[in-house]
Amino acid sequence: MAEESLSVSGVGPPTGSISLIRLIFACTVAGGVQYGWALQLSLLTPYVQTLGLSHALSSLMWLCGPIAGLLVQPCVGLWSDRCRSRFGRRRPFILGGCLLICTAVIVIGFSSDIGSALGDTKQHCSVYHGNRWAAAVVYVVGFWILDFSNNAVQGPARALMADLSGKHGCNAANAIFCSWMAFGNILGYSSGATGQWHRWFPFLNTKACCEACANLKGAFLVAVLFLLLCMTVTLICAKEVTLIEPKKCIELGDNRSKDSEEKVGPLFIIKAAKNLPPGMPSVLLVTGLTWLSWFPFILYDTDWMGREVYHGDPKGTPAKIDEYNLGVRQGAFGLLLNSIVLGMSSFLIEPMCRKFTARLVWVLSNFLVFFAMTAFTILSAISMSEHTFGPNHNIRIMALVIFAILGFPLSILFSVPFAVTAQLAKNEGGGQGLCTGVLNISIVIPQVIIALGAGPWDAIFGKGNTPAFAVAAVFAFVCGFIALFKLPKLSKTEYKGGIASSH
Repeated sequence: MAEESLSVSGVGPPTGSISLIRLIFACTVAGGVQYGWALQLSLLTPYVQTLGLSHALSSLMWLCGPIAGLLVQPCVGLWSDRCRSRFGRRRPFILGGCLLICTAVIVIGFSSDIGSALGDTKQHCSVYHGNRWAAAVVYVVGFWILDFSNNAVQGPARALMADLSGKHGCNAANAIFCSWMAFGNILGYSSGATGQWHRWFPFLNTKACCEACANLKGAFLVAVLFLLLCMTVTLICAKEVTLIEPKKCIELGDNRSKDSEEKVGPLFIIKAAKNLPPGMPSVLLVTGLTWLSWFPFILYDTDWMGREVYHGDPKGTPAKIDEYNLGVRQGAFGLLLNSIVLGMSSFLIEPMCRKFTARLVWVLSNFLVFFAMTAFTILSAISMSEHTFGPNHNIRIMALVIFAILGFPLSILFSVPFAVTAQLAKNEGGGQGLCTGVLNISIVIPQVIIALGAGPWDAIFGKGNTPAFAVAAVFAFVCGFIALFKLPKLSKTEYKGGIASSH
């Protein structure tokens, strides 16, 4: 029966015999992707402002993420569900996406040098602090390629873990995946916090690329090597088989033989999404509201530390620039602490879900985010009212503590929604790739809202990140109550081993 069930869902032979050690190594690619993502979050928003984009415009740059998520993840997820390659369903997409990530990272790292070759100022970067539009354009192109590539990898990688989870369960597989993400975060934020790459590799310093730029370049080149290593381990350990009996596959209730030749695109995704498993609409709603409370912190955390806590300015006087860069590195250190807590917490998620149910654990994470965002808003108000140069030591310490505490609810966010989604899809006979892609839509839409809203908030409340954090606190508070009443009731016993069913 198990073999028949797996064949119907297109998974192939039963994967229940896969060892836990092999499952752990099969998740390695998550760490490689997250290493680059951590660098992207901690360094790129501050860096692009040195090229000429304002704080408000830099937020629009992040629109590529949600656009990529809307277009790429659902389509790639469904394509990977149907892929008949002899190398398996997920691995071809993981390979192609990782190679594109490496290309994008190199373009971003060398954007200043490329911009100089295309006609930007010939003055040395140590004396010129004006706009460099050619470099900015190259950077934005690389940034968009990077986000599209990240989305092309993340969906199939998570679906692969659901495919391979077998007897270990979807929740255990997602906990391992989350642990690798935390490991990648730790390495990435450590790289961003050191600020020493330009000294370790002095040849990275050029006329167009000074310390901050060379530091980013060095960290990204290491990220390329690490991602290639992780990708190789995953491709070797996660051995898949060719899709079995594709004409008998059932995807979320659709007859595969009927529409197997229908072109996969946005309209097809919408059609397929109509047959989502029971309980998924509520999961999508709560996921979207949850991410609305998270994105202001994720996008602007290091910039907030540089501006509101350290009172720096990336376009100010040399002293202001130095303070801003110091604040950014402190923010990266805070994210390092966050990732350590994230990694430790990821092992607690499954026991907590079995004891208290996944719904209550998810609700708890929302209220923790509410308190954290409220604390950030209060700290910002106190810090900015002091009008002093440099940070207040007590505020800096409190900010770092909150950064670390947020690792716990972040581990819940990285694990529970995906585990529930994977199991709901599995209960309906497969389609994990499509379900994960559709879940990603509820993640990227909040990013659009935050990215578009940051500019007007700047204009209304003055430059800075505090208004966005205040709005995030409101979303987290409201989402906590909605999650309590709208999420599927997952029983404690059914969640054991990653099994979750809605009632």
